[in-house]
Parts: sequence; C-alpha cells; structure tokens
Amino acid sequence: MTELVLQKSASLKARAHKVIPGGCHTYAKGDDQYPVLAPGFIARGVGCRVWDVDGNEYIEFGSGNRAVALGHAYPPVTNAVMAELASGSNFTRPAPIEVECAERLLELIGRAEMVKFCKDGSDATSGAIKLARAYTGRDRIAFCHDHPFFSVDDWFIGKTEMGAGVPEATKSLSLTFRYNDLESLRALFTQYPGEIAAIILEPCRADEPQDQFLHRARDLCHENGALFILDEMITGFRWHKSGAQELYGITPDLSTFGKALANGYSVSALCGKREFMRLGGLEHTDRPRVFLLSTTHGAETHALAAAMATIHVYQTKPVIEHLYAMGARLRAGMNDAIARHQLQAYVALHGRDSCLTYSTHDMSHTPSQAFRSLFLQEIIQRGVLAPSLTTSYAHTPVDIDKTVDAIDAALQIYGRALNDGVEKYLVGRPSQVVQRRFNTVMAAE
Repeated sequence: MTELVLQKSASLKARAHKVIPGGCHTYAKGDDQYPVLAPGFIARGVGCRVWDVDGNEYIEFGSGNRAVALGHAYPPVTNAVMAELASGSNFTRPAPIEVECAERLLELIGRAEMVKFCKDGSDATSGAIKLARAYTGRDRIAFCHDHPFFSVDDWFIGKTEMGAGVPEATKSLSLTFRYNDLESLRALFTQYPGEIAAIILEPCRADEPQDQFLHRARDLCHENGALFILDEMITGFRWHKSGAQELYGITPDLSTFGKALANGYSVSALCGKREFMRLGGLEHTDRPRVFLLSTTHGAETHALAAAMATIHVYQTKPVIEHLYAMGARLRAGMNDAIARHQLQAYVALHGRDSCLTYSTHDMSHTPSQAFRSLFLQEIIQRGVLAPSLTTSYAHTPVDIDKTVDAIDAALQIYGRALNDGVEKYLVGRPSQVVQRRFNTVMAAE
C-alpha cells in the first residue's frame, strides 16, 4: 500500500472554502464527512471507477449520493444527452420530450397517474407537502423520525439540529413518528384531530416494513382524512424497477422519485393520483389553484433524455437483479472478513443488498465517527471510496472481490485501534454527522 498524494485536492480545498460555504454544494460531500486522508475533489468517472484531481484511482460506491446506478458516463445515457443537446435544452414553450418522458415514467411506475418534473429531491417532496396542504386545508405534516432527510425546506429542516433560520411557528407545524410503530402515528392523529394534512416517509430504510406497516399507516391516514406520501428518492430504481411501492404492493397518494432516475443528471419527479395532482393544473374550477413546481430548468431536454435512456435500460436490462447480486456478494465477503477479525460487535452491514450501508462502533459499542473515519481512511488508501456500499450496474465480481480485500485489510487496522486507541491510527480529526447544531474547530489538514 502506497500513501496517496493529495496535493491538488488540498490546494482546491483552500480555494473552495474561500468562495463556497462549506466548500461544496452538498453537505454530504463536505470535508467534515471524510477523513483527512481522502480525495477532496473527483475529476472524472467511468463505470464504477473515479479518479481524483491528483490522478488517484478508486472503485467507488454510493456514486453521487446514490444518483448514479448504471455507472459513470454510461454510454447509452451519455449519447442520448449529447444528441438532445444538439437541438438546445430550454425553450419558451414545452418540448415534446416533456410529454414523452412523463408517459414513459408513469408507464414504468404504474401506480401513479400524473407527474411533474423538477430538479432535486427537496423540490419534489416540498411540492408534495404543499399539494397535501392545499387538498386537505390543513397545516400540520408528520414525517418519519427514523429517516434522515426529506428536504432542505423549512417544514423538514426546521425540526432537525440544523433548524437555524426557521421560524418557531413553522417548526411547530411539523410532527414526527417512528417507523414500524403504528401507535406512534396513531397518537399524532389522536393529539391533533383534523389537523394533519399528510404523512411522508421512505418505504424502507435499513429495516423492512413489519406487520403490513405501510398499508396500515396508509389506511390510518385515510381514516383521518390525511394523504399518504412515499419518498422514493433512494428506493426508486434500487428496490424494484417500478419502485418500492410495486415491491410492497402499495399505492400511495403521492410519491417522489429522483437520484438514479436519470443516472446522475438532474431530474426529480412528483408523481401521484390525478385527484391530487390536478390541483397544480389548469382545468379544475372546484378548488383554488396550487402554484406547483414551476421551475425554469425543471424540464431541460437533455436531462429528460437522460431519464428516458435510463428508464429504457431498466426496462431492457437486468439492472435491479445485478444490483442485488453484486450487493449480496459484497455482503457475504464483508461479513466473512468481519467474522475473521472477530469484529461482529463493532462493524455491521445494514439494508438491502441493492443499497447497503455500514455502521462502526468503539470499544464501548457506541456508534463512533472516529472509527468510521478510520475505516474510510484505510479503504481509501487501498483504492476504494465508499461512504456507503451501494452497488451500481457497472460493478463486476472482480470489483467486488477487490473491495472485499481492501475491507479485510482495513478491518485488521480497525481491530488494532480497538486495542491501542483509534487516535494511534487515524490521521487528523474524525468526520462528523451532517446534522449538528454547531460546528467544531476543524484541525488543519
């Protein structure tokens, strides 16, 4: 193992923090999320591999916060984008591809009747919240406490540790319940009768729905006049080609998709039943108009071309099956390595094979950012960049086996750190959780 040279990354970091709050435009990509010995900037990617600005090569997982499921620069998607760009990308009236892409997506999902495109997940989920409030005439929203992120907008972020700048009156309108805990949701409807417009949750995160939780939660919503919203930003295009709603056999009132929808290009979608979606249209006269997702760049033609090409690949290639197969191979290999180093009480895998995450614990079995940083540091030094272990269509068995070898070597260091102290092996400060109320002074890198 040769220690990485990261000189250009270090230089770019200094420049970035002078002109960009946080040094980047997505908190999850920030310097505080990675150890000191990590690439600061990625220059390019092909398939499941990326190269940083210093020329170091990595097998990458969790590409673009799970937005790239086919692989970087996947030729059918790239070619579709380039062909569309030759005709322009944004006009004063809609382009035909807006209709074509909407029809194609609704055909794939199957459980929605209308769709509105936008650019990111926050726009889509906040659009769903606005629609639910307009339809029901109610102000309160309930979201799942166990799911870490729904939106940058006030209705969600105000209830987190990063709620600075959000009025207390706005914060008070948002409520939380627990996943797989129907009684925690029932208690909200009892406490706030006739006040809750909707609940929003991911269909699944690390834990599978138990005892028909999703169906019973939807029924409870409907009994109380509230809408049921599924956020499929992550589960869409990973659990099932038609979304987790198809896998679990549940039809939500509204649902949101994004991330892997266009293999990294900026497209997200709010989908749902016509009864609700029509309120953002021009034909209804029985209710007030809803100003729903009006974005200048929401239907850029090249991004929609990327979405259509991605959908076509999912319809014609065994993408989902491959994500599961590579994830299962990775899970088996990593679990063998964990057992070999007797670290079952300290390192664990979570989630479906198609979307794996991992947790790290210290000697007291407490979740540890320092040990997470150490694990990341050691696999990065061995050519693997994996804030999560989410597979793509580009990963091969050879890539997975190389990754397992890197993990095995990293776990050997992890075991030593449990005995000797993590500070002996971790270079610099540990990473931190994204949602925290205050920053701490970051050590010089």
